[in-house]
Amino acid sequence: MKDIYEVIDRAMLTEKSTRLTEEENKYIFRVNPAANKVEIKQAVEELFKVKVVAVNTMNRQGKKKRERTASSGRTAAWKRAVVTLAEGSKIDFV
Repeated sequence: MKDIYEVIDRAMLTEKSTRLTEEENKYIFRVNPAANKVEIKQAVEELFKVKVVAVNTMNRQGKKKRERTASSGRTAAWKRAVVTLAEGSKIDFV
């Protein structure tokens, strides 16, 4: 995986991610499931021009979904990355 735009899918702007940003200088991204921590770190540093200290990843399983009919299925599985930035570094999404 070479292209940084293939590594990071989008930033997750939720209540939990906002709290982590304000209190611990951590940002949550939805990333490509094939991406590893080194690629995620390089992509964030290059895209946002910040210094990354640590990257933690989690594979999130898809949930079971059911329609009103007998058909059922699953939502897609995805990967989440929690990126810790160095002191003084900040990402402004607005």
